[in-house]
Amino acid sequence: MKVIIVTGLSGAGKSVAVDALEDIGYFCADNMPPKLIPTFVGLAADSREKRDKVAIVSDIRAGGSFYDLFCAIDELKTMKYDVSVLYFDALDEVLVRRFKETRRKHPLLEQNNGSVIDAIQAEREILQPVRQIADYVIDSSNIMPAECKEKVASLFLENPNSSVGVHCVSFGYKYGIPGDSDLVFDVRCLPNPFYELDLKQKTGLDEPVRDFVMKWPQSKEFLSKILDLVDYLLPFYKKEGKSTLVIAVGCTGGRHRSVVFAEKIFEHLNCRGYLLSIKHRDIKK
Repeated sequence: MKVIIVTGLSGAGKSVAVDALEDIGYFCADNMPPKLIPTFVGLAADSREKRDKVAIVSDIRAGGSFYDLFCAIDELKTMKYDVSVLYFDALDEVLVRRFKETRRKHPLLEQNNGSVIDAIQAEREILQPVRQIADYVIDSSNIMPAECKEKVASLFLENPNSSVGVHCVSFGYKYGIPGDSDLVFDVRCLPNPFYELDLKQKTGLDEPVRDFVMKWPQSKEFLSKILDLVDYLLPFYKKEGKSTLVIAVGCTGGRHRSVVFAEKIFEHLNCRGYLLSIKHRDIKK
C-alpha cells in the first residue's frame, strides 16, 4: 500500500491536495491524530475494498499529539508500507491574506494573543523538523488551486493524463442533450444509416454501420477535426484542475452516427492514458 502523509502550514493548501488525491484514487482522511494513523492504515489495508492508496492529513490541529507523527511514520515503514510525506508551505504574507479572506481561525491564534502573524511563525517553528524529512515540498504562495492540484497529480501519478476522467456519451437530439455535457458535437450533418434498409435496425456498434458512417470523406474529415480539438483542449482542462470532462456526441436518434463517433473518440483517447468511460444513452430507444 502507498501512504501519503499530508502536512504543512495552516492555509497553505492541504485541503486542495486532498481533493486532488481523491480525484486520482486515494482514500483520504483529514485531521487525524498521528497515534491513530498506523491503525487507520492497517484497517484500510484489511478492508473489503482492499485499499492500495491512502492519504492522511495530520497537522498542528492535533495539538500536542502532533509530535507523535515521527513515531507514526517510523511504524508505517516498519509495517512495510510505501510512505511519503507531502509538505505544504507558503509565505507569511500570503497566509495572512488567506486567513483574512476566508475568515478562518488559525489553530494557534489563542495561544499567540490573537496575532495571526505570531501564530503562523509559531506553527512554522513547530513544523520545521517535519519539513526537513518531507519527501515533497509544495510552496503554494504563487500558484492557483488548479495549479496546485496539477502539481499533486504530477507527483503521484505515473501518467499525469489520468488525473482527468473523460466520459464519452452518445445521444439522440430528439431525447435532449445530456445535462452534464462539457463538449457537444452534432453529427446530424453526416449521411444517415437509418435510411438504409439493411442498417436501420442495427446500431453504431455493428461493423456494417461503422463502415457506412466512416466511408464518407466528410465523416473522416469531421472526425479528424474533432480529435484535433479534443487533443488541444484537454491539457487546458487539466491545467484548470477539472477532474472530469463529458464529451457528448449527438445524432437524431442516438443509435447510429453518434455511437460510431463516440466510440472513435474513446479509442483515440484510450491510447493517451486518460481515465475513460463510455455510455450510449439512447442506443436502445
